[in-house]
Amino acid sequence: MTAGTRHRQHMARIIDIRADRQTALEAACAALSDGFAIAMPTETVYGLAADATNPAAITRIYETKGRPRFNPLICHMADLEMAEQHAEFDPVSRALAEAFWPGPLTLVLPLKAESPIHALATAGLDSVGVRVPKGFAGTLIGAFGRPLAAPSANTSGAISATSAAHVEADLGAKIPLILDAGPSTVGVESTIVKVEGDRVRLLRPGGLAAREIERIAGRPLLRAKKASAAIEAPGMLASHYAPGASVRLNASAVEPGEALIAFGGAVVEGARDARIVLDLSPRGDLAEAAANLFDYMKRADASGVSSIAFSPIPDDGLGEAINDRLQRAAAPRATD
Repeated sequence: MTAGTRHRQHMARIIDIRADRQTALEAACAALSDGFAIAMPTETVYGLAADATNPAAITRIYETKGRPRFNPLICHMADLEMAEQHAEFDPVSRALAEAFWPGPLTLVLPLKAESPIHALATAGLDSVGVRVPKGFAGTLIGAFGRPLAAPSANTSGAISATSAAHVEADLGAKIPLILDAGPSTVGVESTIVKVEGDRVRLLRPGGLAAREIERIAGRPLLRAKKASAAIEAPGMLASHYAPGASVRLNASAVEPGEALIAFGGAVVEGARDARIVLDLSPRGDLAEAAANLFDYMKRADASGVSSIAFSPIPDDGLGEAINDRLQRAAAPRATD
């Protein structure tokens, strides 16, 4: 076993790509070729990746996560050239891809009839969400030679994973391999948009601020006024990203024994009596807050509280994505 690897009985093999990049690449390609789902790091969050053209491999993603099969998966590409083999690009979508790929932007595009991406990955839709991730993930996809379907590497509906340790704690007994690249730098999932004629719709706010997309698209993004019954892309379920504890938003006071997650050094009444107090960004940096969001939610949840209170977070820039995740975490949860 190399310095960059470790094994756990009945647990996933973990390879630190910073210590042993070549071993990580070879092991990942072998596991993907055998039809397994593996955890791979991206700049947004860790993804549960499998061959998007292999129905058995895609089924493993749904089974591992406990994910509803009507909820489509983003298909990750090595580059724009690979994406063009599978999806039809209109001029605005192409301009966005050229401006922001590789990066935290997913485009929902018409699926080409000749694409081998399986219908299980698109939930039977005639469109596909495509993204080109930064860093090792793009290298892996290029070496593998086929798109990887990759939702976040966590149990469906739960807090997304932004470190290999998060993945190991949640899914380590269910998958063969976790690639470790340290903490995710963006910390929230990609922004998802869909171009429809002269309109550009924001399906999910994420790690790329809406105003940056609007600058390239040359028009404002249309936002849904309420949750849509039609699931066109990941992250559109009303309840999502939820910890075990309940979530309370825009808190101006904390109840004794609650966890408090603050922002910008906010002074919150009763904070002294909170079980745990965390600040997403004491200096009020929304990028730092996004990077810390899921890790701090996990830390607060692990403290054993029944409720997590969040102080208000501005809704501009990346704050839109943070508030979207918090609103879904606080939403009423489905029961069996």
